[in-house]
Amino acid sequence: MNNEMLSTLNFLLSRLERISADSSVAYRASGVRGSMLRMVEKMEEGRPVSSQDVKRAVERGYFLLQKAAREKIR
Repeated sequence: MNNEMLSTLNFLLSRLERISADSSVAYRASGVRGSMLRMVEKMEEGRPVSSQDVKRAVERGYFLLQKAAREKIR
C-alpha cells in the first residue's frame, strides 16, 4: 500500500475522532475508526491490506464526515 493511502487514512482518523459524541453518526464513526486503525497498523507493519477494503473505509469515512457536518449546520 502506498504512502498516499496511509496519509488519507491518518487524515480521516483525525477528523472522525472529532465528531461529537452527541452526533447520530458517532457510533458508526467509532466503528469505522477502529477498522481504519487496524488497517494503518497492518500497513505500518508491512502486512498486506486489501486495497478494496481501504477504498471502502475511506469512502465510508468521508460519508460520515459529510453527514456529521450537515447535522452541525442544522
